[in-house]
Amino acid sequence: MANTRSAEKRNRQSEKRRTSNVQVRTGLKSAVKKAREAIAHGDPATKPAVKAAVRTLDRAASKGIIHKNAAARRISRLAKAAAKGAQPAS
Repeated sequence: MANTRSAEKRNRQSEKRRTSNVQVRTGLKSAVKKAREAIAHGDPATKPAVKAAVRTLDRAASKGIIHKNAAARRISRLAKAAAKGAQPAS
C-alpha cells in the first residue's frame, strides 16, 4: 500500500495507463490475428486486414506500448506472409 499522497497518485496513474495499454494490446492481437487468418484462407480482404494490422502496430509503437523494433519485426513478418500468400501456387 502506498504511504504518501504522491505514491497514491502514482498508483492511480499507473493503473489507468495499464488498463489503457491492455486494451490497445488486445486490439493489436485481434488485428494481427484477423490479418493472419485472411492470409491463410486467401481472402480478398487480405490487403485491408494487413493494412489495419500495420496501422495498429505502428500506433502502439508510437505510444510506447510495444517497442518500435518489435512492431517493425511484426510488420515485416506480416508483409512477408502476405506477399507469399498473394503469389500463385506453383
